[in-house]
Amino acid sequence: MEQNSNLERLDAQLLQLFTERMKQTPERKDPDEDRKVLLHAARTVPAEMRQYAISLYSLLLDLGRSYQERDLSETSDLTGQIRQALESTEQLFPESASVACQGVAGAYSQMACERLFRLPNILYCSTFDAVFSAVGSGLCRYGVVPLENSTAGSVNAVYDLMTRHNFRIVRSVRVKVDHCLLVNPGTKLSDIKEIYSHAQAISQSTEFLASLPGVKVIPYENTAVAAKMVAESGRKDVAALSSRACRDLYGLECLKESVQNQGNNFTRFICIAKDLEIYPGADRTSLMVVLSHEPGSLYKILSRFYALGINLNKLESRPLPDRNFEFMFYFDLETSVYSPEFQQLMGEMPRLCERFTYLGSYHEIL
Repeated sequence: MEQNSNLERLDAQLLQLFTERMKQTPERKDPDEDRKVLLHAARTVPAEMRQYAISLYSLLLDLGRSYQERDLSETSDLTGQIRQALESTEQLFPESASVACQGVAGAYSQMACERLFRLPNILYCSTFDAVFSAVGSGLCRYGVVPLENSTAGSVNAVYDLMTRHNFRIVRSVRVKVDHCLLVNPGTKLSDIKEIYSHAQAISQSTEFLASLPGVKVIPYENTAVAAKMVAESGRKDVAALSSRACRDLYGLECLKESVQNQGNNFTRFICIAKDLEIYPGADRTSLMVVLSHEPGSLYKILSRFYALGINLNKLESRPLPDRNFEFMFYFDLETSVYSPEFQQLMGEMPRLCERFTYLGSYHEIL
């Protein structure tokens, strides 16, 4: 009981001092001043406490600066753009629009598009780059591209394109992936010498493919394009890993269903636009960040999410092509676009990062 009483007394003192410390945090732009504070903290405590004291004061300095600048976040350029988008965006996500997708009819991107839009006008593109170009040129209002798969991981090409194009994410959707082995009518499993599919589909179906010794597996630009090629070839020694929809579209037969390694296999698609649109119900935010190459830079960002009570759904890193062993970080945050914590974070992020890109706030369809 006495020990609990002492802890309660110490906690009360800590909280009182913490409140005073936050209110009196000076505005420091010189990193040498912070280093002096950390050095003093390290010298004041016993040796075994030094690293803990440095971590504590690093967080205190960062939180204090956040507290002092909380009102400035409301008037930052980015928060102003977000506020304007909230006011100008339509109240309902459009049922029909011109949408660029990679592949051909029957592609998983088509399925994603039709879950996002009731009556989309789809422009099929041969590459992801062409999808971004169609949106950038104004040929299509939106583009739908895959970002990650639950078993095969991220689609790196799309991440790289996101770093090159200043586009916004306006919605996302998860699509159940069910790969089928499709062949021309009359083809037997023993006849197959080559199987074509997208690299992601191949990586998602390695166990099944390993059961076919001697069969050559060839990456193709898209699962639906592979199915179309098999159908047009008329050959009975080739097959495609593709969606069940392609079976009927291209007059193929399904020799094996659901050949992916995991039954619970989903691909997450994002809907991109050239302009910032934020629709009601937006509860997910995506960011791209380049941090200074020094100890603790990533920790400062993560601690800010924690301090503001914002949940981190995804953290992805991609190497910067022009800088050795340095990375761009991609974050997905779970937070309402209307919350004061979100507004404060958006106002603070440019100061915390070397380079910061706000990709948009949106709702994800499950």
